[in-house]
Amino acid sequence: MSKAIEDIRGTDSNELKASLSDLRKEQFELRFHGSADGAGTARARVIRRTIARILTVLGDRERQAAAEAQKAGGQN
Repeated sequence: MSKAIEDIRGTDSNELKASLSDLRKEQFELRFHGSADGAGTARARVIRRTIARILTVLGDRERQAAAEAQKAGGQN
């Protein structure tokens, strides 16, 4: 696995949600303000991929919590 995903997996869900909000805001600003040089395009790509990684980890955690809840509920 890449170092980026390992760092994201090691972060608390609340912190990930805050980072996600910040990244989406930055993505919005880049989309509308942009830049004349290629740096804006490269940054937009990094932001998009980081958002995808965060959403993947959050989704995994939600599915894992749902499976554990279902497993605990089925044992009664």
